[in-house]
Amino acid sequence: MSRPAKPELPLLHGVNASAVACPAGPWLLLLDFLAERLSLVAREDWLARMERGEVLDEQGQVLPAATPYRQGRRVFYYRLLDHEDPIPFEARVLFRDEQLLVVDKPHFLPVTPKGRYVQQTLLVRLQRELGIGTLSPIHRLDRETAGLTLFSLQPAQRDAYQRLFRERLVEKVYEAIAPAPPLDLTLPMNCRSRLVEREGEAFMQMQQLPGEPNAETRIAMIETLAGGLARYELRPRTGIKHQLRAQMNALGLPILGDRIYPVLQPVEDRPDYSRPLQLLARRIAFEDPLSGQPRSFESGMRLMAP
Repeated sequence: MSRPAKPELPLLHGVNASAVACPAGPWLLLLDFLAERLSLVAREDWLARMERGEVLDEQGQVLPAATPYRQGRRVFYYRLLDHEDPIPFEARVLFRDEQLLVVDKPHFLPVTPKGRYVQQTLLVRLQRELGIGTLSPIHRLDRETAGLTLFSLQPAQRDAYQRLFRERLVEKVYEAIAPAPPLDLTLPMNCRSRLVEREGEAFMQMQQLPGEPNAETRIAMIETLAGGLARYELRPRTGIKHQLRAQMNALGLPILGDRIYPVLQPVEDRPDYSRPLQLLARRIAFEDPLSGQPRSFESGMRLMAP
């Protein structure tokens, strides 16, 4: 027997409902189960959410605090945090049609909810402002990186656009500010390397190891800047995690403002907004998989050397 379709639930403060399945267990009340299985939210908070009508069944009906636990049920709830420090930068919508939304994302703003960020994410901000609950990011952009971010508006067409990225059919151009190249480094160059995630305390970093390359970037210098810096154009041909940051660091050119490369620095409770990572997703181009027409988008943001 197939699983029932997810009900069409409204957004709550720009957030879509999340689902949890109810397995066999000893719980008498649904509240008991939620408090144990989703324990990052305190029991009293679950009680308050149920009393506010924020916990729903598969038909979208409110489940009050006295609801008995029932094995096999799917329960829907909204992921909300008690407090989030506001990120003082705004995104700018550059393009929108029936299929695509193109946005200039500022530095420091995560794309999707994770950890301590829900309301202060690009996706939730856009869903709240535009009222579109079907938005989904087509590709990945680090929280620290600014620039072009593409969203799909139609779930049925999402994979057609994501396939372009998987099959490397998208031209991506980034801009970065980093130390000026040494005399023995010839640019432009094709940087090909093997990047693998580190383990232990430096798990957030990628490291360059011998072996078959899995990351390739065309690196060129645009101009020299004051203070021994330079502006670079980076054209990644693959999409490995932290590819541009790790490869530039391996060349001895760590991108200005990077808190992960070359030395992983402690996570701050509040980021230093005066020192953004000087990395910008500047241009993106591809052939539209639905219409066959060329698409090209350019960021309106610019990196400013200190």
